[in-house]
Amino acid sequence: MKSSPEVAVVRLQGAIAASGRGSLSDRSVASLLEKAFAKKPAAVALEINSPGGSPVQSALIGARIRRLAEEKEIPVFAFVEDVAASGGYWLASAADEIWADDSSVLGSIGVISSGFGAHVFLEKQGFERRVHTAGQSKSMLDPFRPENEEDVARLQSILGQLHENFIAHVKSRRGAKLTEGDDLFTGEIWIGRSAVENGLADGIGHLVPVMKERFGDKVKFRRFSQKKPLLPRIGMQMMQGTITEIEERAEFARYGL
Repeated sequence: MKSSPEVAVVRLQGAIAASGRGSLSDRSVASLLEKAFAKKPAAVALEINSPGGSPVQSALIGARIRRLAEEKEIPVFAFVEDVAASGGYWLASAADEIWADDSSVLGSIGVISSGFGAHVFLEKQGFERRVHTAGQSKSMLDPFRPENEEDVARLQSILGQLHENFIAHVKSRRGAKLTEGDDLFTGEIWIGRSAVENGLADGIGHLVPVMKERFGDKVKFRRFSQKKPLLPRIGMQMMQGTITEIEERAEFARYGL
């Protein structure tokens, strides 16, 4: 007897970073993705709820998804929950189709760098910053020194190159589905149906009904998600976990969530 089709569901939740308890990285999701594709399911569905983060980790995860999909010849569907913005949208665009809720936030195809300046405070407190380097470009954007135009120009060049990489990835994945013009790549965000109208998503729909419509009412779901430790170790690990959670909340807050 022919068995019911199975869809492997991989949950990609949280900010994207190379390290940090609970964050998304290529290393943290590699085994989940490998297992999801291993038994030749009818499709792999990605539940995405991420405000973005590291461009490198976003690219690595996206590349792994594409490699497995092409090697196994398995279609990939992305289902956006609250947000798939910046690096989160990079992950979504690795899928063959993107589905979203009416109120989902998508896009933010841009690159950001933020920091602080504390040189005035240090001067008032009587501190003197001393930095010695071998190499003219070794020290850049030191927060304890006044900002200078050369550093800003170099940073803008770096951000511009990362932005071009992001744009190239989205264009290669979404192709003719995207509306014409560069307005999609300004870092703007799009909500639900407006994202569909601009080609950033393929439709409004949720995982179970869309998969049942595609593979029949008897489709089965096998879920894969990151496991978090029940009791984090005391000391630095607990502190790191708290900092990571604060940073992640700040990332979500950028999109009003």
